Amino acid sequence: MKRFSIKIIFLLIAIGLLSTVSCKKPSQNKTKDAENQYTVAAFYWPAYHYEPRAEFLFPDKKGEWEIIYNAVSKEEGHQQPKVPLWGYLDEANPLDMDKKITEAISYGVNTFIFDWYWFEGKPFLEDCINEGFLKANNNRMKFYLMWANHDATTYWDVDNPRKDSIFWDGEVDRDQFNIIVDRIINQYFKDPSYYKINEEPVFCIYELNTLINGLGGPEQTKEALDYFTQKTIDAGFPGLHLQGILWEALPSTIDGVPGDSIKSQNEVLDYFGFKSLTNYCWAHLQNPDGDYETWGDASTAMWNTFKDDFSMTYYPNLTISWDANPRFPFKTGYINNSTPEKFEKYLLKAKEYIDSNNIEPKIITINAWNEWSEGSYLEPDTIWKYGYLDAVKKVFGSPKK
Repeated sequence: MKRFSIKIIFLLIAIGLLSTVSCKKPSQNKTKDAENQYTVAAFYWPAYHYEPRAEFLFPDKKGEWEIIYNAVSKEEGHQQPKVPLWGYLDEANPLDMDKKITEAISYGVNTFIFDWYWFEGKPFLEDCINEGFLKANNNRMKFYLMWANHDATTYWDVDNPRKDSIFWDGEVDRDQFNIIVDRIINQYFKDPSYYKINEEPVFCIYELNTLINGLGGPEQTKEALDYFTQKTIDAGFPGLHLQGILWEALPSTIDGVPGDSIKSQNEVLDYFGFKSLTNYCWAHLQNPDGDYETWGDASTAMWNTFKDDFSMTYYPNLTISWDANPRFPFKTGYINNSTPEKFEKYLLKAKEYIDSNNIEPKIITINAWNEWSEGSYLEPDTIWKYGYLDAVKKVFGSPKK
């Protein structure tokens, strides 16, 4: 009888332990599911607010909205002007930015990649982030910066037929670079909403060529980026995650560095310590003119080449459409038949690419949240309403928490 009782006791204990383990599994699975969700990151062009330094371009004091509501059709069937369904919001106003954040999150866009500028020793277009996003966000949405370190040119001047004249130089010297590093770390990296990979803040650089030229060469640039990494570590992070933009401004070779010659874009990125790359838009890969699916098929067909050519992670990029005619006094090429249904096809393709290649974290970049002047935006307009956001929500579901 005692032996039987002891056996019963052990059996009950074993059942209890199994029950405890079973009870814990849903919580563990829930955590794992959360970690496996997708980061849907939309590039954000912060030009839709009053910037005093840009008043000579946009005297209405509404930023680049001015060329959007003044745009005209360049030929029969050309759909211009594009009209925002929400009206001409002021992104530097926390109330207006709150609407953008709320809608983005509810449709599955959980990260903004802000184009960030520095010209002539000071920031440009920063009020969108500082006065709008950071005051409205309350840690609801992630963000990170892409240093758009290109020259400021007459591409922004709708009345100038020549588009390559320079207002401000995108290059910075080492003293300016050090000032930028301190500003980025203290003002942005330390914000709890700043996006990190393996706890390392992600910082994207648009034109590596321009950075190298301004700093005086590849060795000086490597030293500067190593300094940036060390300053990030000193601020309490395990490291810095440098992300490159893959296009013609990424050099394919560099000379004059110690050791073996560097003869590929992969070797260039590796030399400087980059850990991932993506594209800004398909217009950097294929000429944006004519049929959307022809353009999209050719651009997304390049993903596997990027995966094979680079040792660091490539995150796929999607582009909604392209029409930069609001910035030109004459007709320029544009994509003429993009739709939310066609865009959904590429969302599914990006998801399949991420899953089949076991890419972690699962990041998809999108051009763009609001590139109205280039005709590539998720924000609703009066033609498609919420169609493009609906497509994101249909494919990727709930936003990443």
